[in-house]
Order: sequence, then structure tokens, then C-alpha cells
Amino acid sequence: MEELGGIAYREAGPEDGPALLALHGYPESSYLFRHAIEAAGREGWRAIAPDLPGYGDSPADPPGTWEHHMEAVARFHEGLDLGPVVLLGHDWGGLIGLRWACERPEAISGLVLTSTGFFPEGKWHGLAEALRSDQGEQLVDGMTREEFGQLLEPACPGIAPETLDEFFKAFRDEQRRRGQLELYRSGDFAKLEAYEGRLAALDVPTLILWGADDPFAPPAGAHRFHAEIPHSELVVLEDTGHFLWEQAPERSAEELARFLRGMP
Repeated sequence: MEELGGIAYREAGPEDGPALLALHGYPESSYLFRHAIEAAGREGWRAIAPDLPGYGDSPADPPGTWEHHMEAVARFHEGLDLGPVVLLGHDWGGLIGLRWACERPEAISGLVLTSTGFFPEGKWHGLAEALRSDQGEQLVDGMTREEFGQLLEPACPGIAPETLDEFFKAFRDEQRRRGQLELYRSGDFAKLEAYEGRLAALDVPTLILWGADDPFAPPAGAHRFHAEIPHSELVVLEDTGHFLWEQAPERSAEELARFLRGMP
């Protein structure tokens, strides 16, 4: 792991290669992209996956809101002097990264969207609603490593113990746990009304990579992205759910590498 300005990150590939910036979601860390960045690195890309503040090995940086995470991504991007990047976003990493991308279109050379959303009329799933409600404190404060595993197992059957250990770092201290609530409670989809049409306006190569059985970000969202983003490519992985980078790491990495090989 490397570190820049309080943000820990993983990196693979040559420093002088074109850049891939991979942003994880909740409740994850850059560990999610360990196979993806290695695959990108083998293709000659400088592939970088940070731990967002309060996740993985990055300490919390209150407040843990949507907007503050966007600011953290902007500082990180500028601190590494990455220039134009292919932005890979999963789950909340997509929501954070795509808002940043729309604000900084000159920083984006391509998009890889996985299990995320960017729609003003979006609806939160049950766990998210609980985190947004007054039950949130009880939920995060009482979460144990065992309960965390039981929570993720249905969505990612057979998830490895070491993966759970990495993801459970989000519960390491009180600031991190509070940051989860701040993130979800700042997640009003109406904020996305200001960005309607702006993903299409980026006009960059786009891969939409999805799990066919995703219960949190159903494939209907993938098809909508595909319809709204000109010249995008849609790949749906069968027998795979929300955590496609864990459930089908080789297939997911192969699709990413193929897309990167075709980048202009």
C-alpha cells in the first residue's frame, strides 16, 4: 500500500502509462480491485485504487458525506498528477466518481460503470434506508465481524475471510462508523437532477459491466446507462451479483483489460 495526503492506495503498472482510477463502494475498500488493477497494469496502464477516507487503511476524514468524498477524490487525483483517467466506479464509488467526473470532464478519458447508479429518481435498498434512518446508529455501533459476514454472505456467497477482514476495517473506530451514516444520509438522489445529460456529454468510451443477479443495483440500471450514454458497451455477467469483482474476478478483469486495450 502507498499513501498520499492521508489516503492509502494500491497501484499497479508503469508510472508513465495512461491512468485508471478505481473507486470502491460500500462497505468495501481498494482490496476489491486487487485483480482489476493487476490486469490493467499488465496492459500497460497505471492502475490506482484508493481507500476512500474511513475505509480500508485510510483514516476517517469527517464529515463522511458524498460531497466530502468528491473533494477527497479531487485532491487525490491532483496530488498524483494523474491527468485524464479512465474512471472505474463500483457502488458508491460510481456515485462519488461520476459527480466528480461531471464537474471535471477534462479529467476523464473513459468510464467503467459497475453496480452503481446515477439517476435522480433512484431508490435506496433496505440496508441503505436503515442507515439513513434513526436506526442507523444502533446498526453500525452494534455490528460485529461475525454479523458483518452474515450480512454479506447472501450477496456474495463464499466471500473469503480475508476479504471480510479488509472490508470490516470500515468499522474499526467510531469515526469510521459515523462516516457511514453521514455518507448515506447525504445520499439524496434529487441532487443528481443537476447532472442529467452530463454523462452522455462527456462523450468518452464507456464500459458498463454488471452482475445479472445484482439485488442492490438491478441490471435495469445497466440497460438505462447503456441507452443514455452514446457508444457505450454493455456486458452482463451471468451467475454474478453485486460483488462481481469478488464473485467473478477473472471474468471481470478480462473484460476490463479488453476494454482498456481498445481505448484510443
